[in-house]
Amino acid sequence: MNKKDLFLGFIIGIATTILGSYLFITFFTDFKFIAGIQIMKSQGNLGKIITLGSILTLIEFGVLLKMNKEMMARGIVLAVIIVALFTLFI
Repeated sequence: MNKKDLFLGFIIGIATTILGSYLFITFFTDFKFIAGIQIMKSQGNLGKIITLGSILTLIEFGVLLKMNKEMMARGIVLAVIIVALFTLFI
């Protein structure tokens, strides 16, 4: 059960980061999502967009801790670490 909760938290963390990036590009730029990703990558700002998108995981982390879902919260922390490493290499 613990590995399942950890994996589920990881998937939720990655999905929340993608959702946050989508919302940021959609609301704060004039581009569609895919075109915005391509333009931000060509400008060298893709890592910043992904980092801003991961702000939603902070809210989700707090909610899971409030619900006593510690293993899922650990999965979210793992997702944030993986996203941070990913942004270093792009």
